[in-house]
Amino acid sequence: MKTTYSISYFLQKKMLWLQIVVALVLGITVGILLSPKGVGLVSAELSLQIAQWVALPGNLFLALIQMVVIPLVLSSIILGIAGNKDTAFLKQVGLRIFPYFVMTTFIAVIIGLVVASYVEPGKYVDSQLLDNLNSQHTTTVTATVELKSIPERMVAIIPSNITQSTLDKDMFAIVMYAIFIGIAITTLSQKQKSLLLELTTTAQTLSLQIVNWAMLLAPFAVFGLLCDITIRIGVDALLGVSAYVATVLLGLLLLMFVYLFLASSAGKISPWRFLSAIKSAQLLAFSTSSSAAVMPLSMRTAEQSLSVKKPIVQFIIPLGATINMDGTALYQVIAALFLTQVFGITLTDSQIMLLILTTVGASIGSPSTPGVGIVILASVLTSFGIPAAGIALILGVDRILDMCRTVLNVTGDLTACVVMERLIKLDKPVQ
Repeated sequence: MKTTYSISYFLQKKMLWLQIVVALVLGITVGILLSPKGVGLVSAELSLQIAQWVALPGNLFLALIQMVVIPLVLSSIILGIAGNKDTAFLKQVGLRIFPYFVMTTFIAVIIGLVVASYVEPGKYVDSQLLDNLNSQHTTTVTATVELKSIPERMVAIIPSNITQSTLDKDMFAIVMYAIFIGIAITTLSQKQKSLLLELTTTAQTLSLQIVNWAMLLAPFAVFGLLCDITIRIGVDALLGVSAYVATVLLGLLLLMFVYLFLASSAGKISPWRFLSAIKSAQLLAFSTSSSAAVMPLSMRTAEQSLSVKKPIVQFIIPLGATINMDGTALYQVIAALFLTQVFGITLTDSQIMLLILTTVGASIGSPSTPGVGIVILASVLTSFGIPAAGIALILGVDRILDMCRTVLNVTGDLTACVVMERLIKLDKPVQ
C-alpha cells in the first residue's frame, strides 16, 4: 500500500509529466548552448566532460530500473496469470493479445513501407555526405542479433537456461519462463499456490519500492540524458539526413493515429483522454529510449489512469515491452528502404515481402534497451547486400529516432491494455 501511494503521489500530486517536460526543454537548451556543434560556449573537450557528468543521474536511473526489471517482469506476469481466480482469464487474454500484437506490428511495417516508398528520402541525400562517411568510419556495426530459421526460432521460444537468459538480459526468454511458471502454479493445490503467490507478491512489492526510489531521479535523469545527447550530436547530424528523419517521424505519427483509433473504437476511450492519461509514460519513454525503464510507470498508468484491471496490466505490459515493438519495426523498414534508395538497390516484390517478414520477426523479442534498433537493423540489412557505410549514414541520428520510436512502443502497450480491457469485459467468462 505504501508503494502504491508513493508512486501515485509522484504521478498526481507532483505532476511528474510537467517536471519531465521542463527537464526535457532545459536539457535540450543547455545541450545546444554547450555543444561544439551548437552555440559552443565551452571548448569541445570540456563539453564532452560536462556531458559525462550531466548524464550521471540518467545513467543511475537506468541502472536502478535495470536492476529490478527482471524480478519485476517475472513477478508481474506470474501474478497476472496465477493471481487471477478466474480460470478462463488466461485463455481470454492469450487468444486475443498475441494475434493483436502481430496485427499491429504488420500494420506498423506496412505504414513504414508505404511512407518510405512514397517520400523516397534516399533521393535527397547528397552523395558527398556518403563519401565523407565512407572515409570517416573505418569500423562497422556488427549485428549481434542472429536471424534464425523458423524451426530454430520455435525451439528457442522455450528458455533452456534461465540463468544464461538472465545474464544475457534476454527478456523474451524471461517472459516465456514467467508464463510457464504462472500456468504451472494454477495447477497446484490451494495451499501451495497461496504460498508461492505470497512470495511473488513480496518480490513485486520490493521491486516497485526500488522503482519508487528511482522515480525520484526521473526529472534529473531526463535533463541529463537529453543534455548529454544534444551536446554530442548537435544539429548537424539531423540536417544531412533530414528527409530520412522526417519520413520516420511521419510514419510514427501515422502509427500514433492508428493507436488512437484503436483506443477510441475498440477501447471506448476518447483520444484526448487517452493521450492525457499516458503523457507521463510517453515523456519518460522519449527521454530514456527504453521500454523496460518505463514499464513500471506504464503499469501504474494503465491501472490508475486508464482503469485497466490489474491482472490484464500485469500480463500485457511486461509482455508488450518485450514483443510489441511496433515503433521499432516501422523504423527498421523505413531505414532499410532509405538505404536501398541511397545505394540505388531495387528490391523485387519477393524481397519486399521478405523484408516485411524479417522485420516483424526480428522486432519481436528484441531487447527493450536503448540503441537495440540499430543492431537489429544491421542484421536485417545483411540480407540485401547494403554496405556497412549505410549504417554509418544513419548512426548519427539513431538516438533521436530511438527516443521517438520508444514513445510509440510504450503507447502501443498501453493501447493494448485498454483494448483488451474492453474485449474481456464484453466477454462473460464462466465462473
